[in-house]
Amino acid sequence: MSREGDIQAIVMIRILFKQLLDEKSFKERRRITLAEVSKAIGVSRATLTRVSNVPGYNANIEVIDALCKYFSCTPGELLEFIPDDENRDIKESSGK
Repeated sequence: MSREGDIQAIVMIRILFKQLLDEKSFKERRRITLAEVSKAIGVSRATLTRVSNVPGYNANIEVIDALCKYFSCTPGELLEFIPDDENRDIKESSGK
């Protein structure tokens, strides 16, 4: 079993990075790249890629703070709580 699979089965907080980036791109009527976000907030592109693509990525508070400032949002708008029942459903549907 991979570490990512373990994390996905127990994650209870989801980072809504992709959704907020899509909204910002739509509002500004332009494509915003991870490289652009990385440069703007001082977080590596590799970290942003993990935030974007790895379910349950454990981002530190500095990354969350930088993303909130970039998107002009609160942590409650950036983060989504996933109840334990949904976590069990993920684990059961993946066969783990």
